[in-house]
Amino acid sequence: MAKGKTIFVCNECGYESSKWLGKCPACNSWNSFFEQKIIENKNSSLKVKDLKSNIPQKLNSYEAKETIRTSTGFHELDRVLGGGLVKGSLILLRWRARNW
Repeated sequence: MAKGKTIFVCNECGYESSKWLGKCPACNSWNSFFEQKIIENKNSSLKVKDLKSNIPQKLNSYEAKETIRTSTGFHELDRVLGGGLVKGSLILLRWRARNW
């Protein structure tokens, strides 16, 4: 059986709220929220038995597999990444330019 839910979305920036707001807290625009109905289906593909297979493990019982790392060419970045980039990994970098 499907269950309905209503959210309010800012027309300007996409901010979502569970209730209607006069002013968006993200972009400060006035009267920009519109109502959107979401239908949640209880017959999702995620089953309780799948959740039970994810049993927590202690970190000291985990054995890390050896990975192949590729150098970036920047010594300091390779040091921070533990020796270089790993295929299939995701790294978030924040660039901060200096004001000279």
